[in-house]
Amino acid sequence: MTTIDQTAFASLEAEERLLNPVLKDKTTKPGRFGFRGTLGVKLAQIIAGEKRPPDLAADQVMALAFEGKPDIAFFTAFLLSFEEVIPLTELMGEKFSAEGIYFLWCDNYPKKAKIKIGAATLYIFPIIESMVYNETLELLRIDKNDVKKLDVAGKLDYIYDTAKKEFNGAKFEEITLEQGLERMGPVRNKNEGRPV
Repeated sequence: MTTIDQTAFASLEAEERLLNPVLKDKTTKPGRFGFRGTLGVKLAQIIAGEKRPPDLAADQVMALAFEGKPDIAFFTAFLLSFEEVIPLTELMGEKFSAEGIYFLWCDNYPKKAKIKIGAATLYIFPIIESMVYNETLELLRIDKNDVKKLDVAGKLDYIYDTAKKEFNGAKFEEITLEQGLERMGPVRNKNEGRPV
């Protein structure tokens, strides 16, 4: 049975970065471990023993890793701003590899692009008021009815297997980090308009 300490999630778990999990367990296929939840990118200082929400987080994360492998095979998440790619990739380091599939949905980036950081290629998508899960299904042309009866782990397996087989980012414009920072729009206040 695959446990978290046998995967690339081990150090993230040890540092208490895998937050609000909907899934943090082995998936339906042998040798795989999945996570759905929030990734604490920059952790808040603990004051008087009281933990606080992270200063910076990647939300709506869906990620999958294989037992005994040092990298995360699949990762998709919501970022409020394109510039958050920098601390995210600094945190993940070699966990993002040349073989992995990485989709980042950025609230303030205007169009699809790809960016190479280290060995990894990250695919950037615009997203406004939507869910990463729904956008990922649409991107991969997965019919919701095909995954409706699967549990959370089964859905993650299905998404990863489809991405591995079907996704082709060859036509995406390749940008540099500097180009991305120039093109990104203003950062939206995600608390704006919420009732107090």
